[in-house]
Amino acid sequence: MTARLTWRDVCARRLTRHGLAPRFDAESTTVADVAAAICGVHAQVPSAAEMSVAVRLPQAAGTDVKRALWTERSLVKTYGPRGTVHLLPSRDLPMWIGALGAIPAPPTSLPESARLTPRQCDEVVDAIAAALSGAELSIDELDKAVVNATGRWAADPVVPAFGDWWPRWRQALVIAARRGVLCFGPTRGRRVTYTDPATWITGFRPDEGASAAAELVRRYLHTYGPASPYDFAQWFGAPRAWAVDVFKSIEAELSRVEIVEIPDDPDVAALPVESGAGPSWIIAGDTDVPELDGAVRLLPYFDAYGIGCQPRRLLFPGPAAHRALHRGLAGVRPLLLVEGTVAGIWHHRVARRRITVTVELFGRLNLRHRHELEDEVTRIGATLHGETELTYGTVGVGPHH
Repeated sequence: MTARLTWRDVCARRLTRHGLAPRFDAESTTVADVAAAICGVHAQVPSAAEMSVAVRLPQAAGTDVKRALWTERSLVKTYGPRGTVHLLPSRDLPMWIGALGAIPAPPTSLPESARLTPRQCDEVVDAIAAALSGAELSIDELDKAVVNATGRWAADPVVPAFGDWWPRWRQALVIAARRGVLCFGPTRGRRVTYTDPATWITGFRPDEGASAAAELVRRYLHTYGPASPYDFAQWFGAPRAWAVDVFKSIEAELSRVEIVEIPDDPDVAALPVESGAGPSWIIAGDTDVPELDGAVRLLPYFDAYGIGCQPRRLLFPGPAAHRALHRGLAGVRPLLLVEGTVAGIWHHRVARRRITVTVELFGRLNLRHRHELEDEVTRIGATLHGETELTYGTVGVGPHH
């Protein structure tokens, strides 16, 4: 049977499971629990990662995230979905690495003369594993170790990067992380370091690929469902055909869902949402729909909710598709959510201890929502330790790349 959920139902489920409405209980939820619940915290911008946690966990601060990473080691920083930097729960790292390692090798845009051959890639990964065993190395130190272990060919400056050229071997950095031999270590001043997950997590070993990928789909559907294999592939950074096969491997556990739109006219029947992504699914029996009450939230750059939730047409309606997305990509602007749907964008500027928050609305807010937005701005001030001022107007800052 095909279940039917309205967009409001879908938003209520996702907001609850993301710890956005209601927020997670601070007494019973850790920073690592938040990362587990949302299937990883995007951490390309560290301050945004800290704010993603803080918006879900009352009284959480950046120091709590740093403590979980570098002192408790309940979080690990590594290359996660889409090859981007994420904070993942250490307890779940075997599943994550098993699933990431099961993804077929992605195509590369590098010319053939710049690519690593399969044999060279294996040599580089082995060299990285040997160099990082029991060590924390900067990228320059890792450069030397890999070249010494493999040969001068690894140092060829053939990989374009930010107006410069990286040595050939560095195209295997993400591959090494997916094979479970590399993650981020503590920063050394301003310098990033890398280390071995086995040094970070006692007894670390990746889970078997197929079972790990299946488990990740289950968790993804719990948090982001209903969703299609294509939605999962886009979120995870995997080929569509591979994602379809993973869904098929657990099809007995899944139920099909039809998302419907409720028209304003009560005499018009609910209409199914057309999607080019194919049928959407949830875990069988997972049909709970909580109450949706208010839920005005300010999400930072690259927050998991905006990146992972689909369909885009409903999540980013009307002007949101043009102002909150960049070439179809989510995460590049901080989002104003109203009852789970993008209703604006925002930006904050810090001058001394005063924080000015500018909100660009895509429509009108009722009085209750305006009060909730004021509360959200106050929360940002508490997180950033400053006095806040809310203004309405056009956000002039461009998208983050």
